[in-house]
Amino acid sequence: MCGINGIFAWRDGAVDRGELIRTRDRMAARGPDGTGEWVSDDGRMGMGHRRLAFIDLSDGGLQPMAGAAGRLMLVFNGEIYNYRALRADLEAQGVVFRTQSDSEVILELYARKGAAMVRDLRGMFAFAIWDRQKRELFLARDPLGIKPLYTHDDGRSFRFASQVKALVAGGAVKGGIEPAALTGFYLWGSVPEPWTIREGVFALPAGCTMLVTEAGAGEPQRYHSVAEIYAAAEREPHKLSEGEIAAALADSVAHHLVSDVPIGCFLSAGVDSGALLGLMRDAGASNVQTVTLGFEEFAGRHDDETTLAAEVARHYEMPHHIRLISETEFQSDLPKILDAMDQPSIDGVNSWFVSKAATEIGCKGAVSGLGGDELFGGYPSFRDLPSWTAKFARARPIGTLARQVLSGFGAEMLGINPKAAGMLEYGGSWTGAYLLRRGLFMPWELTDLLDRDVLQTGLDRLGAEFGAARAFDPQPATPFGKVATLETSLYMRNQLLRDTDWASMAHSLEVRVPLVDAKLLETIAPAMVGPGAVTGKGALARAPKKPLPDAILHRAKTGFGTPVGNWVEAMIAGSRAPGLVANPKAPWARRWAFHIASQQAWGGSAPAARAAA
Repeated sequence: MCGINGIFAWRDGAVDRGELIRTRDRMAARGPDGTGEWVSDDGRMGMGHRRLAFIDLSDGGLQPMAGAAGRLMLVFNGEIYNYRALRADLEAQGVVFRTQSDSEVILELYARKGAAMVRDLRGMFAFAIWDRQKRELFLARDPLGIKPLYTHDDGRSFRFASQVKALVAGGAVKGGIEPAALTGFYLWGSVPEPWTIREGVFALPAGCTMLVTEAGAGEPQRYHSVAEIYAAAEREPHKLSEGEIAAALADSVAHHLVSDVPIGCFLSAGVDSGALLGLMRDAGASNVQTVTLGFEEFAGRHDDETTLAAEVARHYEMPHHIRLISETEFQSDLPKILDAMDQPSIDGVNSWFVSKAATEIGCKGAVSGLGGDELFGGYPSFRDLPSWTAKFARARPIGTLARQVLSGFGAEMLGINPKAAGMLEYGGSWTGAYLLRRGLFMPWELTDLLDRDVLQTGLDRLGAEFGAARAFDPQPATPFGKVATLETSLYMRNQLLRDTDWASMAHSLEVRVPLVDAKLLETIAPAMVGPGAVTGKGALARAPKKPLPDAILHRAKTGFGTPVGNWVEAMIAGSRAPGLVANPKAPWARRWAFHIASQQAWGGSAPAARAAA
């Protein structure tokens, strides 16, 4: 896991070495194990790297890394879990390797197969390869979007980095706040790809590659689509036995344990992380350091993770650590959290503290159960969206009028959930129903939060269904396929994975997510969408050779929660926030979102939010 960056002066001029290093060193926490930079002989291409070493800890793994023939230069963030098998294939073709790193495997694969090589890679990755002979830059991002990669093109030079704030720190990104990002943040609680909070900076979409030549940057080329995985599974659905599901899960976990340093485990009281711990044990991992967060406010309540998590650790005979977090520590860490938060998000506080706790006990990497709900249908959305769309499919014309009436009176002030006001209008479409399930503010509420011109520009750029329609390319046919595509492509990618990345990297910790694996998804999907498919976490709980205790399987879902809702109340009290945020009946997440958006952590000239007069 690392921080990467680069500048290609594709039109004319030369790379500013000072900018290259400023961008690189804004990502210092991502790579405390080494630094590197390289600039081409003609000065028009430069690359920077911050290293967090996991595979080949020697200097042989340092980057930027040149290919054996000297033609290619690489910077790479992530891990390739099948690199040993790929290396063996290349060696059989006569390739002689100089290092034990997965980075060198990427270089040699690209030298032989070009852009098509990304389909061979199993792992989490974002990388850039400069071809000195062709004078072109190739970028790629992993299929499910675990690792970030951001780009900026000012018409003369092309820049890329692992963080938006790193690009800004370089000094050449002059844009203000992106209206689509700010509008999307208030709608969804996170910034939707491909936009970022900074105008002119874009995320390379998950499952895409990009080529930049001396004629400029090409359009992203998609090589993987979650929607297509489910659509293909629907064309050839088939049942899997629990043994086959267990084998696929065990295979993914075994691959995710490839490392030259020990890997710990984030352990909640839920099925996902508990089952992964059992599968880690089955794969031969021992003495896995497990970490659970505890809060005084949760003591003795159903959302207290500590007791059952400790039971799971004992069940698999692993050392366990409970880290208590207080409101005082939250308030003390908040400036650091906002500085590390690369883009505004209403989540991520839990990831910050569990990553901090893991680092304190000496972990350099940890496994997370993120992705299990998307894979096995664990969210309420898998139940609610099919029900809502069936009930309200023909109600939109009437619903628009009903919503206008309710919102005109101020639904929240009347004690009516604002989402209820939009149920008839939006509940009949899959993307509209998804907005009601996952949305933070409703579209008609945004005029109280944003300048009208900023809002209109933002909505125009987001496009159909506030950006959610982009997930359906193509649209799966089954209810499960539709909901899984939305949850995986939007909530998981834009919020859970992104928050995990910035929060863990702020503590120089690598987080691995075995349930977010393209090969595993392709294996499991046909069993989730076929006739008589049975979803739920039962098969996951029984996947380890020593299954999870029933108390874990049947426990109500809480996740890695924090009492941040209570903590922000005093902080928000007295702020000049709009009524729909200041209203005591407003959900705490709305207050938190307004506080986040009102910070100066992202800079720019566009108004972040409208305070009450």
